[in-house]
Formats: sequence, structure tokens, C-alpha cells
Amino acid sequence: MPICKNCQNKWNWKQTMRKMFTLDTAMICPYCGEKQYQTRKSKRKSAFLNALVTLPLLLNILFEIPGVILLSLFPVLFFLIMSLNPFLIHLSNKEEDIISSGSK
Repeated sequence: MPICKNCQNKWNWKQTMRKMFTLDTAMICPYCGEKQYQTRKSKRKSAFLNALVTLPLLLNILFEIPGVILLSLFPVLFFLIMSLNPFLIHLSNKEEDIISSGSK
């Protein structure tokens, strides 16, 4: 679970899920009210995990899975991935891009 870099309080699962579904990149700490941002590494892990939702399509290409099973895998994977995502979030006081600009 994320820990605020400002007040060092650990967010619970419900708070983290609520903060994840906003369009703003900043997540306001429920304890101290300061803006927190997901770290670059955390964003990459979440993006990789979210891409796993498409795994049934790849499996269908390789193994020709029946449609009923294939369609039932999507909501199961989606629920599993959304449930695991809060555990991968790490916070920072500064916003970081996913792609690093490298050394200048």
C-alpha cells in the first residue's frame, strides 16, 4: 500500500482505489492533504499489470479457446488486476514521467 512521503501514513486499500480513479495525476493524501504522485517505477508496474487484461486474446490465438471461456476471462482478470494495483503504488512528492528523459 502507498505511504505518503509527507506524513508517512500508510493508505488503506479503499483510499488507494478511490484515488486511482481520478483524472488528475496528483493524489491528495487523506491524512495531511498534500499532493502525492506515483513514482516512475510504480507507473511502469501498473501499466504492465494492466496490459495483462489482454492476455486472453493472446491465449485465444495460440490455443483457440471457446468464446464463453474467453469472455469470462476478461472480467476475472480485470477484477484481479484492479484488486492488485493498489499494492504496486509507491508515492513521491514530485511528478515523474513514465519515460525518463535521460541524462542531459
